[in-house]
Amino acid sequence: MSARKPGKVRRAGLRVFKALPPGLSHRLVRAAKPTYALGAIALIEWDGKVLALRQSHRRGHSLPGGLVDRGEQPADAVRREVLEETGLVIDPGDIVTVVFDPRIRHADVIFRVICDAEPQVRPASEAFAHHWLDLSGWTDGDRATARILRAVRAAHATPQPGRLLSGG
Repeated sequence: MSARKPGKVRRAGLRVFKALPPGLSHRLVRAAKPTYALGAIALIEWDGKVLALRQSHRRGHSLPGGLVDRGEQPADAVRREVLEETGLVIDPGDIVTVVFDPRIRHADVIFRVICDAEPQVRPASEAFAHHWLDLSGWTDGDRATARILRAVRAAHATPQPGRLLSGG
């Protein structure tokens, strides 16, 4: 048993997690991580497409990444998760955006990796398949993936500056 080949108990736990309603699954994560959960996600791009994974514990496609371990930096976590799930060794670069959901007490730190050539993806751990999808047309996925994709699309747009509303 390893991260690349999860054992029977972990696989069974991931199947149970997938079947749970989102509200219950979020409560279970909060029980294990009572304050805030932090994820690190990689947006890996090649030829105008984004690397999408099929994972045993998620519906639809998702992005490579996962939870940041206690004491771990997000860049280190995304390196670890991408290696475990895809076999790819990355330099995550700078943070592109952060998305925060106060309702479920979760934040995702998102990194962008641009590839010059098609990488040789080897799905492992929870991932069992991969596809290259157009970011603008990607519509399937669970709530977490949808939240991350909204943040990524917003990060690609020109930011709106703030303005003084009073006191001037």
